[in-house]
Amino acid sequence: MRLENKTAIVTGAGRGLGKGIALKLAAEGAKVIAADMSMETATATADEINASGGTAKAFAVNIAKQDEVKAMMDFTVESFGTLDVIVNNAGINRDAMLHKMTAEQWDQVIAVNLTGTFYCVQYAAQIMREKGSGAIINISSASWLGNIGQANYAASKAGVVGLTKTACRELARKGVTCNAICPGFIDTDMTRGVPEKVWDTMISKIPMGRAGSPADVANMVAFLASDEANYITGEVINVGGGMIL
Repeated sequence: MRLENKTAIVTGAGRGLGKGIALKLAAEGAKVIAADMSMETATATADEINASGGTAKAFAVNIAKQDEVKAMMDFTVESFGTLDVIVNNAGINRDAMLHKMTAEQWDQVIAVNLTGTFYCVQYAAQIMREKGSGAIINISSASWLGNIGQANYAASKAGVVGLTKTACRELARKGVTCNAICPGFIDTDMTRGVPEKVWDTMISKIPMGRAGSPADVANMVAFLASDEANYITGEVINVGGGMIL
């Protein structure tokens, strides 16, 4: 198992992509903190990992609140002794056309997707710098290049790419890698909720002809979290079946 004796935090681990990532890291041997806004869904993910023979604990966190992120880091170190991997997956969307988007919609998305990711990267970096190793994996999006109706979301995910590139340069000599993954159209509960016409339109933009699965993204996360990827940093990796927005 590639991640044996490693401790990992996965934010947004209660469902969808985050849950798939948490399950994969646990299957590779990592001890996992399944973090989510909802303690109920975080606990469900942790319980599933523990029932399958892995090791996990749940933690409720709103990553937009700095004190809660700090508490999550403290809980991780108290529970498992250290932090080796963090997957910053938690995110929200509040889609609207640019000319109709409210300041509240803008602020909510930036607060979680960008500022929240910054808090997580910052606190993780403090721990990893001291120990001289670690992997930070930020989940951006194919939408970071721009997408109709997603000015706030695209800006937040573009910000995550810039944060990743900067963190890479600052942390590389401390033995810490920082990479971003840009998932394309992934089959989750959230995307299953879109109208059939929208679903078909998105699939038509994917050369491979299908939506991705959480496992497709989780496999890349597990690789970047492993020692096999310790010379890969500052990269922005698309996992989208060749999707063209």
